[in-house]
Amino acid sequence: MCHALVMPTPSLAKGKSPNTSHDYVARVVVTSRNYADFGNEATFEIKKYDLHRLEEGPPTTAVLTREQGLQYYKTMQTIRRMELKADQLYKQKIIRGFCHLYDGQEACCVGLEAAINRTDHLITAYRAHGFTYTRGVPVREILAELTGRIGGCAKGKGGSMHMYAKNFYGGNGIVGAQVPLGAGIALACKYFGNDEICVTLYGDGAANQGQIFETFNMAALWKLPCIFICENNGYGMGTSVERAAASTDYYKRGDFIPGLRVDGMDVLAVREATKFAAGHCRAGKGPIVIELQTYRYHGHSMSDPGVSYRTREEIQEVRSKSDPITLLKDRMVNNNLASVEELKEIDVEVRKQIEDAAQFATTDPEPPLEELGNYIYNKDPPFEVRGPNLWTRYKSVG
Repeated sequence: MCHALVMPTPSLAKGKSPNTSHDYVARVVVTSRNYADFGNEATFEIKKYDLHRLEEGPPTTAVLTREQGLQYYKTMQTIRRMELKADQLYKQKIIRGFCHLYDGQEACCVGLEAAINRTDHLITAYRAHGFTYTRGVPVREILAELTGRIGGCAKGKGGSMHMYAKNFYGGNGIVGAQVPLGAGIALACKYFGNDEICVTLYGDGAANQGQIFETFNMAALWKLPCIFICENNGYGMGTSVERAAASTDYYKRGDFIPGLRVDGMDVLAVREATKFAAGHCRAGKGPIVIELQTYRYHGHSMSDPGVSYRTREEIQEVRSKSDPITLLKDRMVNNNLASVEELKEIDVEVRKQIEDAAQFATTDPEPPLEELGNYIYNKDPPFEVRGPNLWTRYKSVG
């Protein structure tokens, strides 16, 4: 079984318009390599975990199958391209309001999702696009939500910070407030005895919030099946962790709760750590804290250029040495799990998917004004109490 890579002609690569037929000629490079030539799996060393109140941690080697590798690569590449498209749409003023991008942190959500069940529960902060995708929401619904269209996953009413799916509770806009909510979900898991767990995520900026420590205390007392995950991307808003926290050992912050510090740029390290933590919770041992050391390429939000408190050289160094997608790609190619050409084919497929989704997100209609009050309450239409549906007298024009 051969595979083909479509490449542009030199004239097209130089930026000439593809609108005329004589310019748009594709060269097809056919490789004779058969898929059977690739290995089925390979074993990789993982950076040593830092442990807190644990006698032993996750394994320091991980097996990656070819099928898993291709899946992880495509998912991470999709999230990366989706975020870059969101950046473009925001700068075109098609996306408005708050928008927090996830590019650079893709290994966190992909590795985490690979280690839990779809029936498990997940709640996160406002940097939520990647988790929305790994929880099963299509790219077109995510981008349509960002552009405020009725085809969005929250019908255009949630925007960047408030996305939901089955067993996914958002996208929460109040710093750290999702952590006690996650403990509440974990309490429900324990109450129903269904062997489900809740993964509760927050950032290093939220880690100093008092409600997180209150939640740790309750979770430890009640032995809740909750994995608390701090995505430490080095900066909360525009402040580095060293300037914001007396202790930057976030994995130790649970005190009597065991903790792990993990290389959050390595999808396999994240996967193995989360598997270990999920097993800990399902065994009835109570909560566990994971600190994922990761990095965001964009600023905190779109209003933050991200270069006033860090240098462009720092960002470029992370990109060149620790990029999660490049790391996985190199592992797969160097260990005969995939070819460069095959991964390029995935890149082409992903770009087309993102462009199609963006087309939908910019042409789908906005929700009509008369629906503004719908879904605020469980009942639809809204029930009468102090006039919550006063705006239903307004109608959309045009």
